[in-house]
Amino acid sequence: MAAEPTPARPLGLWSATALVVGSMIGSGVFLLPASLAPYGATSLVGWAITLCGALLLALTFARLAMHWPQTGGPYAYARNAFGDLPGFVVAWSYWVSIWCANAAIAVGFAGSIGAVFPALTATPLRAAGCALGALWLCIGVNLAGVREAGRMQLLTTALKLLPLLLFGFVALWFLDTSHYLPESGSQPLSDAVQATVALTLWAFLGLEAATVPAGAIAAPERTIPRATLLGTLLAGIATILACTVVLGVLPMAQAQASAAPMADAARALWGPAAGIAVALVAAVSCFGALNGWVLISAQVPLAAANDGLLPRRFAQLDRDGTPVFGLLGSGALASLLVLANYSHSLVQLFTFSILLSTAATLLPYVISSAAWLRSGSGQGRMVAALALAYSLYALVGTGAEALLWGAVLVLAGLPLYWWQRRH
Repeated sequence: MAAEPTPARPLGLWSATALVVGSMIGSGVFLLPASLAPYGATSLVGWAITLCGALLLALTFARLAMHWPQTGGPYAYARNAFGDLPGFVVAWSYWVSIWCANAAIAVGFAGSIGAVFPALTATPLRAAGCALGALWLCIGVNLAGVREAGRMQLLTTALKLLPLLLFGFVALWFLDTSHYLPESGSQPLSDAVQATVALTLWAFLGLEAATVPAGAIAAPERTIPRATLLGTLLAGIATILACTVVLGVLPMAQAQASAAPMADAARALWGPAAGIAVALVAAVSCFGALNGWVLISAQVPLAAANDGLLPRRFAQLDRDGTPVFGLLGSGALASLLVLANYSHSLVQLFTFSILLSTAATLLPYVISSAAWLRSGSGQGRMVAALALAYSLYALVGTGAEALLWGAVLVLAGLPLYWWQRRH
């Protein structure tokens, strides 16, 4: 692998953990109840499978980070284990998943802020404008430098994790178990479980976030594994608790149609002021996740460009060490996805975006698990085998439409790869 420059390393354990938690806890925990409502109690099975799978993936990424503490995360692992072409496919697929995720998180922000200021999202066009405003504000923060983005991540993670845990534990006392009945005439149980696994995995995307900017993390071979495991556990517990409670508080029809189901649940339990407070926490959460994913969106193409697999412009840094071209390119593509689908409801746009992002992310998860199977040793290989099996199972569960669009977007990058190889 080409030698990397030696950059400043401004991110320590807590910043790296905040990057993991902040990337995982975003729009998913606040909007997922709307997508999961038709499945009722079946979603609990999906959550259990997803939590186990996420921990297996976190252990696999922790071992990979100790073995290869390099910028790029899944891309670096795939290229080291299998060569240039698999490395490029993973880098491209992961990059696609990130800007799709940014579109979904920006939409989640719009839904949350709309619960506080309904006029901002009164029409689909206004909702799209609100989403784009949040996206480009985060891009502006990241253009100021990695250190500033890390500080923003610490602040927003603290502002959302504690209120989220408090909401989940208090609202447990107000559950109505009748709300967990699945939608009548729903699909077979095995299909429903697989669909909920694909949906709930969205809330765990980002568990590998600390592996991507390894070049900016102090002592990455120690810090990244600790941050990955600690962040996955913290975010997983908070997310599962909060989403399950919302489904037990709101009737299915109301949860399914809501653009801010957690805020609606708080409003139903404790009045309008509580709904506004939760909506504000949701907005902060989405903004924090968006900030973290925007940071990551430029680090993957940066690593691939340093190795000559993407155009050199992605590797160019400004005087603060920021890959400006990658930030702007990712932001433009996420903006196009929002604008191309703005006529849909927020829930429809969110569900489509998360399934597309999940499908594109699972390919790097599959190849990263296979990379440790090939290069690792001992008990870690059994963990990697189970993580690989889970990733393949979840990939099938994303559905034909998301798989088709994901394949099209991945294949669209191959001409760029061959062009880069020729030059």
